[in-house]
Amino acid sequence: MRRTLVASLAATLTAVLLLPVPAAHADDATARSTIPALTDERGRTLTLRGWNVEDKANRGDAALSAIEEKHFRDMRAKGFNFARLLVFWDDLEPRRGHYSRSYLRKIERILDWAERHDVRVLLDAHQDVFGPAFGHRGIPEWATRTDGLPFEPNPEDWFSEYFQPAVQRAFTHLYEDADLRRAQARMWRVLAGRLAGHPAVFGYDLINEPMGELRPGEQLPDAARRIEREHLTPMYNRLADAIRSVDDDNWVFVEPTPIVGEGVPTGLGRIDDEKVVYAPHFYNTAMEGGADYDPSAGWIEAYERAVTQYPKQYGVPVVVGEWGPLNNSLPNMNRFYRDAMSSLARYSSGWAGYVWCYGGGYCAVDESGAFRTNKERTAEPYAEAVAGTVRSSSYDPAKGTYRLTYDASRRPHLTGLALPSADWRVTARGRAVVVEREGRAWVWAVPGARVAVTVVRR
Repeated sequence: MRRTLVASLAATLTAVLLLPVPAAHADDATARSTIPALTDERGRTLTLRGWNVEDKANRGDAALSAIEEKHFRDMRAKGFNFARLLVFWDDLEPRRGHYSRSYLRKIERILDWAERHDVRVLLDAHQDVFGPAFGHRGIPEWATRTDGLPFEPNPEDWFSEYFQPAVQRAFTHLYEDADLRRAQARMWRVLAGRLAGHPAVFGYDLINEPMGELRPGEQLPDAARRIEREHLTPMYNRLADAIRSVDDDNWVFVEPTPIVGEGVPTGLGRIDDEKVVYAPHFYNTAMEGGADYDPSAGWIEAYERAVTQYPKQYGVPVVVGEWGPLNNSLPNMNRFYRDAMSSLARYSSGWAGYVWCYGGGYCAVDESGAFRTNKERTAEPYAEAVAGTVRSSSYDPAKGTYRLTYDASRRPHLTGLALPSADWRVTARGRAVVVEREGRAWVWAVPGARVAVTVVRR
């Protein structure tokens, strides 16, 4: 398909190549973000938009069985190009030193589906409330040490279980015990070593929503920053080194604690790697508890101020790894999605909503595959790969119009646009041509040309 596209574009572009190329304006007024963009191996500026894909219910022989090829086919059909795939250490290494070959094969089968539908995949080492020792998934029971401290389940508020003494102590041991450090690094070497060469793999999320142990009298924001500084930073450096021993190419995603969702800047330090992505989550405690969005509270603005400090300081791109409230039908949720999408576009290179499944709750779509209330606002046209320097990029939901202006690179690579459906028309001004096919579009421009792309509903 790519060869056909290139041939088609080349034929159309022949006449365009004969035209002179104007110099780009040195005094371009469009401001550039101080947060770097995510890029691919060709140097194109990337935007990732998609969803988490998971199977938390099944394990062992049935692990990952709830994930099907249709997840990736349906996501791509609605314009999404990215999946954050949840994988579990307790499934990969159910007994210490014994890695499940069948689990790795199941992951590879899912990656094959993603590649078939041109979806990039982030492998997320997921944990909820540490792992199965506390009735959840993640870190194996053999790697769980509690020093006999108490744990009381609270199914009505599972997140509160993170603050149980046994769970907090388990995190401390994971961060501090030399043998557990080695085991975690070895797990990542096994996982990345097996999957690094798969075309669908884009990166590795080193641990989902890490937490830690609070000290007596310590306030939660102070504890979060200390845990991020003293425990997460060295852990991420260790794990990045482990991955680099088997994979030099894919991105490493690092998360702060979930406390960042309350507008608390992270205490993470520098991760000494050339391909690091800052990957916070975007949740609000009140909304997770069932409350409606309150635009006057300023939560999104506070979150944006907090979450942009780290990437500006350390010069790394941002991809939000999870976001989306449980109850999307409340009166202000339409406004929430408009505000959230605008905010995410200002500072991030993309996001993965929670979660692509077919039903109720957090699911993006219902049993028929139709968007659930207000979730359709996540599906917009966007430039998924720009071969050149982006000057401006914006979407007006009221007018249903996306505009992109860029200076084409000196190398003749394709710029790709993702469309929510085939009901969109793409035009380009400047020395460039457009080919549309199956709900997607590609632009090929004369190297160095200033190109203005417009996407509107047909």
